[in-house]
Amino acid sequence: MKTLILKITTVLILFSVIVLSCKKNSSGKTKTQLLTQSNWIFSNAIVNGLDVSGFLQSCQTDNILTFAANGTGIVDEGATKCNPTDPQTNPFTWSFMSNQTVLNISTILFAGGSNNFSLVSLTETQLVVSQNITVSGLLQKATVTFIH
Repeated sequence: MKTLILKITTVLILFSVIVLSCKKNSSGKTKTQLLTQSNWIFSNAIVNGLDVSGFLQSCQTDNILTFAANGTGIVDEGATKCNPTDPQTNPFTWSFMSNQTVLNISTILFAGGSNNFSLVSLTETQLVVSQNITVSGLLQKATVTFIH
């Protein structure tokens, strides 16, 4: 009888661990659902621990990112464009990589950056990504926060 109770308890503990580990976040939504539920706008940028948001031009910070669940997306240039002849919108594709810890976007979003962003956090209202960028020949860590 004790062996049966021990086996049942073991199975229940394993089941609980499996169920809890499958939960993606406190909202119960997957990362894809969180990423694609609404448009994202720039909030701030930190480079090597310093807030550089004030040094960015409005044509860089007013862009709107839209991710679709099918792995496509659009960058809208917002109210101002850095180059007036650029199109208002640019399509891109996206995917999660490395067990959903890296966000790959087919277009370069930041000068000196790459297509891959480390996913720092993703919640109902905030997307925080980081990547190493090259500025004036120096490799620096940039962390960018988007909100909606």
